[in-house]
Amino acid sequence: MPKIPLIEDLTTGPIQPGSSILVEYDASSQWYNASLTIAAEWLRTGGPLAYYVSTQPPDKVRLRLKQLGLNTDVLERDDLLRIIDWYTVTLGRKSQEKFARDSLRVADLSIWFSQFLKGPPTGAWLNIVDNFSTIARFNDEKAWVEFALTRAIPAVLPGGEIGIMGIIRGVHSDWACKQLEAALDGTVDFKLEEAGDETRNLIRVRNMRNVGFDSRWHHLKVSDKFEVAVEK
Repeated sequence: MPKIPLIEDLTTGPIQPGSSILVEYDASSQWYNASLTIAAEWLRTGGPLAYYVSTQPPDKVRLRLKQLGLNTDVLERDDLLRIIDWYTVTLGRKSQEKFARDSLRVADLSIWFSQFLKGPPTGAWLNIVDNFSTIARFNDEKAWVEFALTRAIPAVLPGGEIGIMGIIRGVHSDWACKQLEAALDGTVDFKLEEAGDETRNLIRVRNMRNVGFDSRWHHLKVSDKFEVAVEK
Protein backbone atom coordinates (compact mmCIF):
# COMPACT_ATOMS: atom_id res chain seq x y z
CA MET A 1 0.00 0.00 0.00
CA PRO A 2 1.31 3.52 -0.75
CA LYS A 3 2.76 5.54 2.13
CA ILE A 4 0.88 8.38 3.78
CA PRO A 5 3.54 11.07 4.20
CA LEU A 6 3.69 13.29 7.28
CA ILE A 7 1.45 10.99 9.33
CA GLU A 8 3.36 7.76 8.67
CA ASP A 9 6.60 9.68 9.12
CA LEU A 10 5.60 9.70 12.79
CA THR A 11 4.32 6.12 13.14
CA THR A 12 6.24 2.88 13.55
CA GLY A 13 4.33 1.17 10.75
CA PRO A 14 1.64 1.72 8.14
CA ILE A 15 -1.89 2.88 8.86
CA GLN A 16 -4.11 -0.17 8.55
CA PRO A 17 -6.74 -0.41 5.76
CA GLY A 18 -10.19 0.46 7.05
CA SER A 19 -8.81 3.13 9.40
CA SER A 20 -10.16 6.65 9.84
CA ILE A 21 -7.92 9.46 11.09
CA LEU A 22 -9.12 12.73 12.59
CA VAL A 23 -7.04 15.85 11.94
CA GLU A 24 -7.72 18.77 14.28
CA TYR A 25 -6.07 21.89 12.93
CA ASP A 26 -5.65 25.57 13.67
CA ALA A 27 -7.28 27.62 10.94
CA SER A 28 -3.93 29.28 10.11
CA SER A 29 -1.89 26.07 10.21
CA GLN A 30 -0.36 24.23 7.26
CA TRP A 31 -3.11 21.58 7.14
CA TYR A 32 -4.39 22.49 3.67
CA ASN A 33 -0.92 22.38 2.15
CA ALA A 34 -0.24 19.20 4.11
CA SER A 35 -3.42 17.55 2.83
CA LEU A 36 -2.36 18.22 -0.76
CA THR A 37 1.14 16.96 -0.01
CA ILE A 38 -0.38 13.72 1.28
CA ALA A 39 -2.65 13.53 -1.76
CA ALA A 40 0.19 14.08 -4.23
CA GLU A 41 2.50 11.48 -2.68
CA TRP A 42 -0.28 8.90 -2.51
CA LEU A 43 -1.06 9.43 -6.19
CA ARG A 44 2.64 9.34 -7.17
CA THR A 45 2.98 5.89 -5.65
CA GLY A 46 -0.04 4.52 -7.49
CA GLY A 47 -2.79 4.82 -4.92
CA PRO A 48 -6.30 5.99 -5.89
CA LEU A 49 -7.47 9.12 -4.13
CA ALA A 50 -10.77 10.86 -3.38
CA TYR A 51 -10.30 14.45 -2.25
CA TYR A 52 -13.38 16.14 -0.75
CA VAL A 53 -12.89 19.86 -1.25
CA SER A 54 -15.00 22.36 0.65
CA THR A 55 -12.71 25.35 1.18
CA GLN A 56 -11.74 26.31 -2.38
CA PRO A 57 -12.81 25.64 -5.97
CA PRO A 58 -11.89 22.18 -7.31
CA ASP A 59 -9.75 23.72 -10.04
CA LYS A 60 -7.46 25.17 -7.37
CA VAL A 61 -6.87 21.64 -6.10
CA ARG A 62 -6.03 20.54 -9.64
CA LEU A 63 -3.64 23.47 -10.05
CA ARG A 64 -1.85 22.69 -6.80
CA LEU A 65 -1.48 19.02 -7.71
CA LYS A 66 -0.10 20.02 -11.10
CA GLN A 67 2.42 22.28 -9.36
CA LEU A 68 3.50 19.21 -7.43
CA GLY A 69 4.20 17.40 -10.69
CA LEU A 70 1.02 15.41 -11.27
CA ASN A 71 -0.99 15.09 -14.47
CA THR A 72 -4.49 15.48 -13.07
CA ASP A 73 -6.12 15.09 -16.50
CA VAL A 74 -4.75 11.57 -16.86
CA LEU A 75 -5.38 10.66 -13.23
CA GLU A 76 -9.02 11.73 -13.44
CA ARG A 77 -9.48 10.05 -16.81
CA ASP A 78 -8.14 6.77 -15.39
CA ASP A 79 -10.32 7.15 -12.26
CA LEU A 80 -7.33 7.30 -9.94
CA LEU A 81 -8.28 10.79 -8.76
CA ARG A 82 -11.73 11.93 -7.79
CA ILE A 83 -12.23 15.51 -6.66
CA ILE A 84 -15.57 15.66 -4.87
CA ASP A 85 -16.95 19.18 -4.90
CA TRP A 86 -18.50 20.24 -1.60
CA TYR A 87 -17.45 23.85 -2.21
CA THR A 88 -19.77 25.09 -4.97
CA VAL A 89 -22.94 24.27 -3.05
CA THR A 90 -21.75 26.48 -0.17
CA LEU A 91 -22.00 29.41 -2.61
CA GLY A 92 -25.58 28.51 -3.53
CA ARG A 93 -24.58 27.36 -7.00
CA LYS A 94 -24.84 24.11 -8.94
CA SER A 95 -21.56 22.34 -9.54
CA GLN A 96 -20.36 21.32 -13.00
CA GLU A 97 -18.02 18.72 -11.53
CA LYS A 98 -18.45 15.01 -12.23
CA PHE A 99 -18.35 14.28 -8.50
CA ALA A 100 -20.30 16.77 -6.42
CA ARG A 101 -22.98 17.05 -3.78
CA ASP A 102 -25.90 19.43 -4.32
CA SER A 103 -26.71 19.65 -0.61
CA LEU A 104 -24.69 19.48 2.60
CA ARG A 105 -27.74 18.76 4.73
CA VAL A 106 -27.06 15.53 6.60
CA ALA A 107 -30.43 14.09 5.55
CA ASP A 108 -29.36 14.38 1.90
CA LEU A 109 -25.76 13.31 2.47
CA SER A 110 -26.92 10.30 4.49
CA ILE A 111 -28.90 8.98 1.53
CA TRP A 112 -25.83 9.14 -0.68
CA PHE A 113 -23.58 7.49 1.91
CA SER A 114 -26.17 4.76 2.58
CA GLN A 115 -26.20 3.89 -1.12
CA PHE A 116 -22.40 3.92 -1.14
CA LEU A 117 -22.21 1.53 1.82
CA LYS A 118 -24.52 -0.93 0.04
CA GLY A 119 -22.26 -1.05 -3.01
CA PRO A 120 -19.38 -3.45 -3.70
CA PRO A 121 -15.94 -2.89 -2.10
CA THR A 122 -14.09 -0.13 -3.90
CA GLY A 123 -10.49 -1.04 -3.05
CA ALA A 124 -7.68 0.71 -1.24
CA TRP A 125 -8.66 4.34 -1.78
CA LEU A 126 -7.40 7.17 0.37
CA ASN A 127 -10.18 9.64 1.20
CA ILE A 128 -9.19 13.13 2.37
CA VAL A 129 -11.81 15.58 3.60
CA ASP A 130 -10.09 18.96 3.75
CA ASN A 131 -12.66 20.52 6.11
CA PHE A 132 -15.44 18.37 7.55
CA SER A 133 -16.39 21.37 9.71
CA THR A 134 -18.06 22.88 6.63
CA ILE A 135 -20.98 20.46 7.02
CA ALA A 136 -21.59 21.83 10.53
CA ARG A 137 -22.42 25.20 8.96
CA PHE A 138 -25.59 23.72 7.47
CA ASN A 139 -26.66 21.39 10.31
CA ASP A 140 -26.99 21.43 14.06
CA GLU A 141 -24.09 19.90 15.94
CA LYS A 142 -25.80 16.71 17.09
CA ALA A 143 -26.91 15.89 13.54
CA TRP A 144 -23.37 16.65 12.29
CA VAL A 145 -21.83 14.27 14.83
CA GLU A 146 -24.38 11.53 14.15
CA PHE A 147 -23.71 11.78 10.43
CA ALA A 148 -19.99 11.41 11.05
CA LEU A 149 -20.44 8.43 13.37
CA THR A 150 -23.01 6.51 11.33
CA ARG A 151 -22.16 7.39 7.72
CA ALA A 152 -18.87 9.17 7.01
CA ILE A 153 -16.60 7.14 9.29
CA PRO A 154 -18.04 3.65 8.49
CA ALA A 155 -17.79 4.37 4.75
CA VAL A 156 -14.10 3.41 4.68
CA LEU A 157 -14.53 0.02 6.32
CA PRO A 158 -16.06 -2.31 3.68
CA GLY A 159 -13.43 -1.80 0.99
CA GLY A 160 -10.43 -1.39 3.24
CA GLU A 161 -10.11 2.29 2.44
CA ILE A 162 -8.42 4.90 4.63
CA GLY A 163 -10.10 8.14 5.62
CA ILE A 164 -8.51 11.38 6.82
CA MET A 165 -11.01 13.93 8.10
CA GLY A 166 -10.00 17.50 8.94
CA ILE A 167 -11.91 19.68 11.41
CA ILE A 168 -11.09 23.21 12.55
CA ARG A 169 -9.98 23.46 16.16
CA GLY A 170 -12.06 25.82 18.28
CA VAL A 171 -15.30 25.89 16.29
CA HIS A 172 -16.95 22.77 17.75
CA SER A 173 -17.97 21.93 21.29
CA ASP A 174 -15.79 19.76 23.48
CA TRP A 175 -18.56 17.14 23.42
CA ALA A 176 -18.52 16.95 19.62
CA CYS A 177 -14.73 16.71 19.38
CA LYS A 178 -14.56 13.95 21.99
CA GLN A 179 -17.27 11.97 20.19
CA LEU A 180 -15.19 12.03 17.00
CA GLU A 181 -11.91 11.36 18.79
CA ALA A 182 -13.42 8.30 20.46
CA ALA A 183 -14.84 6.95 17.21
CA LEU A 184 -11.81 7.32 14.95
CA ASP A 185 -8.63 5.26 14.89
CA GLY A 186 -6.22 8.12 15.39
CA THR A 187 -5.94 11.84 16.03
CA VAL A 188 -3.36 14.16 14.45
CA ASP A 189 -2.88 17.82 15.36
CA PHE A 190 -1.65 20.70 13.19
CA LYS A 191 -1.02 24.01 14.89
CA LEU A 192 0.57 27.41 14.40
CA GLU A 193 2.65 28.49 17.38
CA GLU A 194 3.85 32.00 18.18
CA ALA A 195 7.56 32.07 19.06
CA GLY A 196 8.61 35.65 19.74
CA ASP A 197 8.54 37.51 16.45
CA GLU A 198 8.19 34.29 14.48
CA THR A 199 5.59 31.59 13.97
CA ARG A 200 6.23 27.86 13.81
CA ASN A 201 4.10 25.25 12.09
CA LEU A 202 3.87 22.01 14.02
CA ILE A 203 2.42 18.51 13.75
CA ARG A 204 1.98 15.72 16.25
CA VAL A 205 0.26 12.36 16.39
CA ARG A 206 -1.85 12.54 19.53
CA ASN A 207 -3.15 8.99 19.36
CA MET A 208 -3.19 5.87 17.17
CA ARG A 209 -5.02 2.68 18.04
CA ASN A 210 -3.40 0.12 15.79
CA VAL A 211 0.17 1.28 15.27
CA GLY A 212 2.96 2.74 17.39
CA PHE A 213 3.64 6.45 17.09
CA ASP A 214 5.83 9.37 18.10
CA SER A 215 3.64 11.71 20.15
CA ARG A 216 6.07 14.64 20.23
CA TRP A 217 5.48 17.90 18.38
CA HIS A 218 7.55 18.21 15.19
CA HIS A 219 8.30 21.27 13.07
CA LEU A 220 7.05 21.40 9.52
CA LYS A 221 9.01 22.85 6.64
CA VAL A 222 7.32 24.16 3.52
CA SER A 223 8.97 24.21 0.09
CA ASP A 224 8.65 26.90 -2.58
CA LYS A 225 5.87 24.78 -4.11
CA PHE A 226 4.14 24.59 -0.71
CA GLU A 227 4.98 20.92 -0.28
CA VAL A 228 5.09 20.12 3.44
CA ALA A 229 7.60 17.83 5.18
CA VAL A 230 8.38 16.88 8.78
CA GLU A 231 11.62 18.16 10.25
CA LYS A 232 13.14 15.47 12.44
